[in-house]
Amino acid sequence: MRLRIPSDLSALLATGLWRSVGSLGIKMATAGLTYLAYVVLSRTQTPNEYGHFAFGLALATVLAIAASAGQPTAILRLWPEENVAGRPDKAIAAVRSGSMLTILCGLAIALGLVGLVFVFVQVAPFEGTANHFYGAAFLVLPMALAEFNSAALRAQGSLWTALVPRDILWRLALPAAVLGLFAVGVVLSGPDALVLSAALLAGALALQFWNAQKRGYALQPAWAGTRQYWAERGRISRWLLLGALIETAALNADVILVGLMVNLESSAIYFNAFRTAGLMTLFTFAIELVIAPMVAQHFHAGEMRKAQAITALCSWAGFGFSLVIFAGFVGFGDPILSLFGPAYAEGTLVLILLAFGLLFDAATGPSKIVMMMTGHERAYVGIFGAIMALGFAVQIAVIPAFGIVGAAAANMGARILAQIAIALWCRYQVGLDTSLLGVFAVRAIKDRPLANGA
Repeated sequence: MRLRIPSDLSALLATGLWRSVGSLGIKMATAGLTYLAYVVLSRTQTPNEYGHFAFGLALATVLAIAASAGQPTAILRLWPEENVAGRPDKAIAAVRSGSMLTILCGLAIALGLVGLVFVFVQVAPFEGTANHFYGAAFLVLPMALAEFNSAALRAQGSLWTALVPRDILWRLALPAAVLGLFAVGVVLSGPDALVLSAALLAGALALQFWNAQKRGYALQPAWAGTRQYWAERGRISRWLLLGALIETAALNADVILVGLMVNLESSAIYFNAFRTAGLMTLFTFAIELVIAPMVAQHFHAGEMRKAQAITALCSWAGFGFSLVIFAGFVGFGDPILSLFGPAYAEGTLVLILLAFGLLFDAATGPSKIVMMMTGHERAYVGIFGAIMALGFAVQIAVIPAFGIVGAAAANMGARILAQIAIALWCRYQVGLDTSLLGVFAVRAIKDRPLANGA
């Protein structure tokens, strides 16, 4: 049966789809360059040093989300919300204050990590080196600011300025620099690679800021008004931060846990398998980058049919892409992971388990984005956080006996339950069906009176 698209929605979906294709193009290039960087690093480093890099990158990613203080998600929601309400000055103030908060928190967390590790090694020295912790500290602020800048620019309608500096230039510069150094006889350690990554990302951010200023986008940090902004929006920001932390922990804590409970070589295998599995959600993520401010705008304007149509587009496009990639992993998992080196092919079963869990991400659509953009961030934290925390506890119990396979199986089970749970919340509490079945709700859903605010 063919589903006809109502005429009033066709232009909206066409715009969203074409912008999503552009986003996908950037993200496909990003994935290729990221994969190239990991392959180059794994081929030029020993498994132990690459394990240091993987551990440090995972730690920096989690801490960078903490440093962002919930501001990337907040600005995606507040920019359209304030503009719909006729308060453009407050939208600009939210960008400036959010940037300042990110910078301050990034510095505080990076310095806190350095101090904590320094004190710890004086009391209980590591068997090897602690330099990968220090390397991770260098990455915290650049990664946090890159995430906020990307969100702020996307909220203002920019795609290329938002994504190209971090997703293309930085990821192109890193493997090029590593190969160039290797060619002249310089082999980077894991901590060295982390510091190099931080320096290159800082350069990409400087270029992004210059280009944003040239094009008239709001991106400049400012202390003035930051206290008032936090007083008004701090409560929302804290819940958005918790939500972002939970999602980031679900994607990175496993690597850290395996490194602590097994060894860094196993952490590297798990890291490569998880990053490879993540390719499945590439299109879903690319679409979510585009639709987040669109969902916020239409929901807060009471245009539920448009919001439902956008989420249906996201779920079907993302699931189709993910299903094809999953089939490729099932058939060619060994040779794909062997790109990192022969030792990494043993992670194939881990790859399949993690990928199956991520397939449910695509099938349940942009449920996280919908909850965050519509004022249901507390419910997201409670539901998704509780289930993933339970999964984390199961991992701690099973890793000693089953190793990385047990960690992957626990992650898969927790992710499936969590995604189904938040999709059901979206359907019955938000009023938007984010799953594959949402396409059948487009005609039946009714617009509602204009919302007064978040």
